[in-house]
Amino acid sequence: MPNDIHDDEPNNVHRLYDADQEIVQDSVHGGIHDDAQPIVHEPAQRVDGEDVPGGDVIEGEVLTEEESAELDRRLESRGALVVRRAMAPARVAKSAAVAVKGHEPTMKVGKATLRHAWTVVQGAESFAKRAYDASTFGMYRRQMKAAEAAGDREALREWADRKEMATERRHKRLMDLPRLFIGLVKVLAATLIGIPLAVFVIAVLTKLTGNGSFTGVWLGFFAVIGFVIAAVSLAWGAFLFASPFLFVLALYREGKRRGTPVNWLVTTGETEWDLDIDETTIARALDSLRIPNITRYLKEGYKLQFITPARQQGRGTHALIRLPGGVPAAEISKRRVALATSLHRAGSEVWPNTGDEAGILDLWIADKGALAGGPGAYPLLTEGLNDVFKGVPAGKSLRGDELREPVMGRNSIVGGAPGQGKSAASKTFMAGCALDPTVEMRIWVPDQNFDFERFKRRCSRYVMGADDESIRQIRDDLKEMFEEMERRGELLKAYQVEQVTRELADKNVGMHPLVGLLEEAHVAFQHEEYGAEIAKYAIALVKLGRKRGMHFRVSTQAPTATSLPKDVTRNCTNNTAFYVQDYVANDGLLGQGAFKQGVRATDLIPGENRGTAIVKGFTAAKFETLQWYFLDGAEGNDQITPIIDRALAAIAKRGLTAPTEAKRPQIETRDLLADLDEALGTDTVAIADVPALLRDLAPTWTPYQGLTGKALVKILADEHGIKVPSTGNKFPLNPATVRNAIVLRDRDAGPAEDAGNDTETIAS
Repeated sequence: MPNDIHDDEPNNVHRLYDADQEIVQDSVHGGIHDDAQPIVHEPAQRVDGEDVPGGDVIEGEVLTEEESAELDRRLESRGALVVRRAMAPARVAKSAAVAVKGHEPTMKVGKATLRHAWTVVQGAESFAKRAYDASTFGMYRRQMKAAEAAGDREALREWADRKEMATERRHKRLMDLPRLFIGLVKVLAATLIGIPLAVFVIAVLTKLTGNGSFTGVWLGFFAVIGFVIAAVSLAWGAFLFASPFLFVLALYREGKRRGTPVNWLVTTGETEWDLDIDETTIARALDSLRIPNITRYLKEGYKLQFITPARQQGRGTHALIRLPGGVPAAEISKRRVALATSLHRAGSEVWPNTGDEAGILDLWIADKGALAGGPGAYPLLTEGLNDVFKGVPAGKSLRGDELREPVMGRNSIVGGAPGQGKSAASKTFMAGCALDPTVEMRIWVPDQNFDFERFKRRCSRYVMGADDESIRQIRDDLKEMFEEMERRGELLKAYQVEQVTRELADKNVGMHPLVGLLEEAHVAFQHEEYGAEIAKYAIALVKLGRKRGMHFRVSTQAPTATSLPKDVTRNCTNNTAFYVQDYVANDGLLGQGAFKQGVRATDLIPGENRGTAIVKGFTAAKFETLQWYFLDGAEGNDQITPIIDRALAAIAKRGLTAPTEAKRPQIETRDLLADLDEALGTDTVAIADVPALLRDLAPTWTPYQGLTGKALVKILADEHGIKVPSTGNKFPLNPATVRNAIVLRDRDAGPAEDAGNDTETIAS
């Protein structure tokens, strides 16, 4: 007889016998007979013309419990040693394999039937609990117990007041029932008397007017009554017939709302099974994490406090939950994958974060598969320009909201592990800047890569390379940018404005937006010869450049204290972190203490969350999880070149300087004393009238537009040493005093200085 498998059903024992009926293997308790032969593992076999799936395939037949016991007795009587060992579940060939295969559809149908039946039972249980709560104010009592357990006196008082008001409302409804019943009886009596009386009057009038017979009216009335009775009877009969089905449907819907049935009832083929995400399913998922305080809290009958109930928000469900005492929200964040499993979600579809307090869980759960499609196409891919004073398109939040990254008045840092989307995010950012014709772009890449090569035509400065000469050029360009920043500071003072505005940028006076990107910044900062100088200029730019229309962006794979200057990371208010491996890199990108506060790029999954980052500073929220737009620069699918072509065409249409020419326009500056000399003439003028004369002389010069007499007195005294007397409270300005000051200034300055209007250049 060939090797057989005997199935001991109560113990699930599978025994392997050799040709002499000696036991050589037992699948439960361990051990193997000395004469046992190895079992061949095959990927698949043909059994009776059918494919048997791969695994341990053994010829045999299934014995009943009695047959197995009888065989044990016979072997023991012969002195045979029965030894058992654990083995992987085997697939039985021939009759066993065919039997299992034949029963698989039956098992699926059975599980589906049991699952739906269990859902109905859950619905009945839910309705019963709700009815009990309604009759006993159970919900209010649980909330009061929870508030008392948490020591929240204010919440306890609020729920006690709510219970008292609910009790009063119920008492009032009960007291109103007799009056309601009497009112219904009166309405019914009036109807039964009034309608026949009205029909009688109509019948009499019909008879008197000769429009019909008295009997005919009554017959018509009775016909209507008969029709109504028949219709009501039919509807009532249909309702009675359908009511059991409607009741079961209601129970099923309520049971499904409560959540998933027992896991083993969900068959493997039912991939579309999903949860209705609500307060109940969230509470069950949190309970499944086996955190002692949560388990104990729920076991004692308390319910979690939902500050914001679970509700649809964009591409998923959002809820704010106050956790039981002693459970920080950060603890839930650590178990994100386990929580996602309980909610039937992928790890990237569930985001538990810390709310405004350490014990408040800010939970967002994506609709199943909603994030697989990414953020969609870049909104400016085929047409349109941009205004950097309103930010640039960045991507979409998990909720599906489009987010823009601020530019003016900000600096930015972006980083993450290699291959997670850091450079792609910077390309998206720079594309948005390129589509503003007033923006000057400068890109430095201290590495041999071509990620930004397609932006070269749009840049006034572009360096690519990691050799000493390239790093020195980066140092020189940053020094030039630093010097321009200082010149812009003087212009802000001259224009008497706090920071560059859209209006000022459009005047083409050298205050246009200037955006610089230092890619792979750690390479430049750590250069032995030029790294210290590069760091010095970068720190100055991020500290002082933002008000002067300058944005500096740092991109790195290594956001650590040794690779990036601390003053650079501290002064960048746009923070983007793709997946990083530890809290050091996390806090280097998102700010000191971000990891402890639950703002964690370490929760992202490398590869799976490529293109997704944790960002700060984009919105008023503490942080956002952002799916970045992606622009492909590969040959055959180049999306960047058409954007650059569109940007250059817009620059040419406005008559602005081509970026690669890097010419510095002549910037007009005015000499106040020279303008006063020309505007005043020979007579003394009251100081209040002088600003109007200056505006007539230079109508486009911004500092004169809002100038007042009082301000002019102060400027003359502080900057030029001219004290205007307050004679008659008119502060008369004598032209001779102004001209004398000009002579003294020219004498002190020497012949090289020009006392008239002069010009100065700054980078375009």
